[in-house]
Amino acid sequence: MKPDPKVAALLSFIFNGLGQIYNGQIKKGLILFFLSGVSMLTLLVGAIFIGYQILHLFNMKAILFWGIGLFFIGIIGIVITGIYSISDAYHTAEKMHKNRTF
Repeated sequence: MKPDPKVAALLSFIFNGLGQIYNGQIKKGLILFFLSGVSMLTLLVGAIFIGYQILHLFNMKAILFWGIGLFFIGIIGIVITGIYSISDAYHTAEKMHKNRTF
């Protein structure tokens, strides 16, 4: 079965790495799963720090700055991993489809 580039891109849009697994690139897909998880965890920890500061009326500015930093690092990680995952899944499936290699 030849991988469909649109399906690969859609799967990677749903969750980073699924398109790579669909294309048969299991290791790359699992690495992208892991990177997405780390980015989401970083964003979550940042959001918790920010929420803690809001609830405690900004009594510790250092925690607020760490929270903001972690939050934005998480967002940047999610965006970069997502764009790479979707683009790579699509282009890899397209090459496999044209070359009929698996």
